[in-house]
Amino acid sequence: MAVAPSPQATAAAAALSRHRSAAVPPVPRSVRVATAARRPGWTRARAGLVARAVVAAKGELASSDTGGHEVLMFEALREAMIEEMTLDPTVCMIGEDVGDYGGSYKVSKGLSEMFGDLRVLDTPIAENSFTGMGIGAAMKGLRPVVEGMNMGFLLLAYNQISNNCGMLPYTSGGQFKIPIVIRGPGGVGRQLGAEHSQRLESYFQSIPGIQMVACSTPYNAKGLLKAAIRSDNPVVLFEHVLLYNLKEKIPDEEYICSLEEAEMVRPGSQLTILTYSRMRYHVMQVVKTLVNKGYDPEVIDIRSLKPFDLHTIGNSIKKTHRVLIVEECMRTGGIGASLRSAIIDNFWDELDARPVCLSSQDVPTPYAATLEDATVVQPAQIVAAVEEICQ
Repeated sequence: MAVAPSPQATAAAAALSRHRSAAVPPVPRSVRVATAARRPGWTRARAGLVARAVVAAKGELASSDTGGHEVLMFEALREAMIEEMTLDPTVCMIGEDVGDYGGSYKVSKGLSEMFGDLRVLDTPIAENSFTGMGIGAAMKGLRPVVEGMNMGFLLLAYNQISNNCGMLPYTSGGQFKIPIVIRGPGGVGRQLGAEHSQRLESYFQSIPGIQMVACSTPYNAKGLLKAAIRSDNPVVLFEHVLLYNLKEKIPDEEYICSLEEAEMVRPGSQLTILTYSRMRYHVMQVVKTLVNKGYDPEVIDIRSLKPFDLHTIGNSIKKTHRVLIVEECMRTGGIGASLRSAIIDNFWDELDARPVCLSSQDVPTPYAATLEDATVVQPAQIVAAVEEICQ
């Protein structure tokens, strides 16, 4: 049952709007089109339509020098939740400690006071149960956002995500939609131990029927979460535990990002570096060193882990003819392995050197800091790989 926004929620949304309304430039047409497409009767455009409608939005907004406000990444995610829950009474949030506590990383801080405990639902420590409940709610017309306190714990809900979330639209002959978002913190943190340092991209990528995206900045965290909520497809959004306190200026006006489009981070001509999530910052850390050494790398944040944006990736490879993949996922069966296979299948004739993939070691992440660092890709390895490819 849809629950109307509470007076507190309406007041909070109005306050947020007033806070960010000063000197706001006109909303680009691409954003207006995407927003208008889903409002009458609370209908929603499918992810592909939304993607086409807002392809130009990111460039328009990112290039604007007026307006905007600085937020941390967890605050950007929280803004996305407030905006979508205010606009659409079918959007709700489910998970452990998402209510009064505000979530393990404070993404839902204050939401229960704004929208009530029926729309921000605290659950027992039972990932299989509340994920299944979220899937059932999506089948009946709600748009739940399921938060895993740690993405590693969602392995307990693997059956629900695979056999129900991904397959029900197909096995029901299209009678059911599953507009659900499954999101939460993951990746290798700082001495969090093996069970809290898992990268589930490699676990979920083979499940048919789901989309996977990974955010890396406050800008795309907000835009991707809003797009995922609006999609009629089940979407898994991967957030990195070390990026929640990353700060960036984002637009005051509403925007969304495409769920199927990579982001050009740095244009270049000599080598294509494909990366995502935290490894984006390792790559950008070494770009200055590479430029000083005479290299001109093109850096792309792939963002969409399933499906890959082979159009953007292919155009870059056709220009540079060399490719390096840098990821935090596991070496065996990881995102990099799948991406390298897709590149070989589709762009082999464009390559002047074998595609190289730098990945994490196939071992449980150690607790000791020095051993932990040894299991994931470090900047010096990226420099060495670039030098080898460009010889």
